[in-house]
Amino acid sequence: MRISGGGARGIPLLAPKGDLVRPATDGMRQAVFSSLAARIPGARFLDLFAGSGAYGLEALSRGAQGGVFVERNAGAADCLRRNVTAVCKSLRRGEADLQVLVSDAADAPLGGGPAPDLVFVDPPYDLIPDLAAPLFARLTAALADQPDPLIVFEMPGGMELEAAGWTAVKRLGKGFRQPSAVIFRRPSPNNS
Repeated sequence: MRISGGGARGIPLLAPKGDLVRPATDGMRQAVFSSLAARIPGARFLDLFAGSGAYGLEALSRGAQGGVFVERNAGAADCLRRNVTAVCKSLRRGEADLQVLVSDAADAPLGGGPAPDLVFVDPPYDLIPDLAAPLFARLTAALADQPDPLIVFEMPGGMELEAAGWTAVKRLGKGFRQPSAVIFRRPSPNNS
């Protein structure tokens, strides 16, 4: 698994051995970032259930300003920190605008810094039915001052997700049993 585009393209990403994380595939990330291309430069991100940090680090490689990674597993967070260092070294930039929180994404603190423009959510699929509604409610509150935030939620291709206060504007991925990424946007007069 490697960074697929931007200034750190080709940098390999570490993931812990075993099934602690299920990294987003290179193809899925390429599809997501092709769809988000104009939104990435200068953006701040929040990468929930970060695992290896693939989504947030891909955003960083493509020009994001910085962001926060949330991963509850300490072993995965150690790999993530090494990935942050490798990508930042490749980009010849510091790590000051990046933070790794070892916390459960379902109840991690979402405030305290600048609100993100982009939120990446890639949870274990079996948690989605119980997790989605309360997580979207928390994100709605945390992103209240952000004029046009986007949430990218990875889920199985056959899963439909209703998110109060959000509209699914695009679904990426092929196949009922394959991973897909759904881009959610908050409806408003300015972005409808």
